Amino acid sequence: MQQNKIDSLYIQLKRDIVQGELPQGQALKQTQLAMRYGVSRIPIRDTLQRLKNEGWLSSHGKSSVMISPLNTNDAEDLYLMRLHIEPMLLAHAIPNTNFETLGKAKDILLQLQTSEQRDIFQQGELNWQFHRCLYLPAQRLALFETVAQLHRLCGRYIGFQEMELDYLSHSQDEHKALLTAISAQDIQEASRVLSEHIRTAGEQLVNYLRLSV
Repeated sequence: MQQNKIDSLYIQLKRDIVQGELPQGQALKQTQLAMRYGVSRIPIRDTLQRLKNEGWLSSHGKSSVMISPLNTNDAEDLYLMRLHIEPMLLAHAIPNTNFETLGKAKDILLQLQTSEQRDIFQQGELNWQFHRCLYLPAQRLALFETVAQLHRLCGRYIGFQEMELDYLSHSQDEHKALLTAISAQDIQEASRVLSEHIRTAGEQLVNYLRLSV
């Protein structure tokens, strides 16, 4: 039960960061957050450390944290790493992909298509669930965990991108093309579509951040 509360707090803090509900550039004080979310300081402390480890927060002063500013170099590094690793993982996954996996991926895609009524955080979570579903059949734990960590680090950027740049509709077209290639067991085409999907989103975000952040 206690772990469920901590996980719920973790998700709520991430959602509030993505939606701009918490102040940026200021220290996030544990006592104030504990009052805001109706919990003790211990789960607040542990959650803040978890978000700091995942790049959502950065140090502020001697013992405080603040919401990390969106960073152009970090955004570029993340998408370039994804660009090299994810097509490799997908290539390992496709030979093991079955109808059940494709069915689950299509169900998630349908949820994304109707996600206009969802908040930006939920869209980001569904986006990861879609990619996760396609990568799991690879059975390559080290590669998968690396990709999962990259997606965790990308969480704020993906939310920002969908909120500020209205990227969701274009992303959905690429997701459909990716599923078509995987269904045909066409590793070369699937890798091309995935690479283009990551590159287009990454370059768009980096160019925007260079001009505005």
